[in-house]
Amino acid sequence: MKIKKILFAFLLACFVLIGCKSEAKKEILPVNKQNVSLAISGMTCQIGCARTIQSKLSKKEGVIDAKVIFTDSIANIEFDANTTSKEDLASFVSGIAGGELYKASIASKE
Repeated sequence: MKIKKILFAFLLACFVLIGCKSEAKKEILPVNKQNVSLAISGMTCQIGCARTIQSKLSKKEGVIDAKVIFTDSIANIEFDANTTSKEDLASFVSGIAGGELYKASIASKE
């Protein structure tokens, strides 16, 4: 009975050590902050369109900050370039609401 307990403890320790080693190998990249301005056509109102786009952008992986300015039809986005790209963000905005309402294009290359 004592041998079973020792063997079990040994196997458990090996399992934990192997699991910890694989975690240690993961490389965490520093945040590569970039900015982009997207020109957005198809917005018809401040609350229904601009705020919806801003809310969805803010929840997208890699987006650090997003501000949609309805009067200028522009979205100013700060993002992590390790996670997403300018083109991906433009495509994401164009795909909101089934891809039929909004069209986004890169307005500036900051």
